[in-house]
Amino acid sequence: MTTTTGSTNASAVLVLEDGTRYRGRAYGAEGTTLGEVVFTTGMSGYQETITDPSYAGQIVLQTAPHIGNTGVNDEDTESDRIWVAGYIVRDPSRVVSNWRAQSSLDEVLVSDGIVGISGIDTRAVTRRIRSEGSMRGGIFSGAAAGLDAEEQLRLVQEAPQMSGQNLSAAVSADVATVITAIGERLGNLAVLDLGVKQATLDNLAARGFEVHVLPQSSTIDDIRAIDPVAVFYSNGPGDPAASGDHVALLREVLDDGLPFFGICFGNQLLGRALGLGTYKLPFGHRGINQPVLDKSTGKVEITAHNHGFAVEAPLEGIFDSPNGYGKVEVSHIGLNDNVVEGLRALDIPAFSVQYHPEAAAGPHDANYLFDRFRDLVIATQGDKN
Repeated sequence: MTTTTGSTNASAVLVLEDGTRYRGRAYGAEGTTLGEVVFTTGMSGYQETITDPSYAGQIVLQTAPHIGNTGVNDEDTESDRIWVAGYIVRDPSRVVSNWRAQSSLDEVLVSDGIVGISGIDTRAVTRRIRSEGSMRGGIFSGAAAGLDAEEQLRLVQEAPQMSGQNLSAAVSADVATVITAIGERLGNLAVLDLGVKQATLDNLAARGFEVHVLPQSSTIDDIRAIDPVAVFYSNGPGDPAASGDHVALLREVLDDGLPFFGICFGNQLLGRALGLGTYKLPFGHRGINQPVLDKSTGKVEITAHNHGFAVEAPLEGIFDSPNGYGKVEVSHIGLNDNVVEGLRALDIPAFSVQYHPEAAAGPHDANYLFDRFRDLVIATQGDKN
């Protein structure tokens, strides 16, 4: 990515790998950026979206037409930087109107060097991605907008595909950190940081866990060294099929009998640890309004999603783990397209969901899953005593 700061009056163009072009105006920093173009349907929560490490390597399009009216603040960020590779909006707000705002969205995009584009028909781009699938794209703004169209397309088509990419090292913490438990202390929790969000850590600490955030390169000895009562795998970017080391580590965790909870990327890695396959969705699930059925209760939850890959598993009935971890069932199903949205092991203390129960931003229908995890850990401790 190459960037310079500049005026939103500068011209810009979005180029998709199939040659489709959309002309608009520069938004944020000016320059060139490449990535997988995806759309998110949330009408709010843009600050949480752009600071979510799961969006690393992706140019994010907001389907809501008006973005930026509440500005940004220091409290709602999900990490210490903006992670989107690029940003697409239709009508950026010209003013900021919120008592919590400390700066404008445009200002933080410029300060973090995020190249964006505004003033294009985002509905047309969304419809194209829905019909053709997520594809590589590039935003060229300012001087880069004047590059030859064939040269722009060549750069886009030479960019790496999301399939096969392992991006965990780019987003994970370099050193371990600890977040103090709130209330009655339950024990040490090992969180493998694959791109974890701050709201997730806050929710875990609020359940009494002493949260140890570990780098993605951690080994089973690193996990055992903190004497954990359980292990948690976070959300994160990339292809789960390219994360063999994390799958192998999770199998060692399961072999140790430690309770496990995984969300989003962690759900896909649990699936692979159990011996299931994963695959790339045509255009993924991204937004804060996705309906999911919890099979154990029969309730439909409105949930926050950000994933482009999914687990392959039978939606109905109980099946055997191909890797020898006993009986398993699909616990949650996405009602829009019948995608596996959760797994539950019946013979070992492990479960996962494909969506974000911390819901930052988003509805809180699934927040109970953190309580379910706490109850699982307490029950497992009771069985050992």
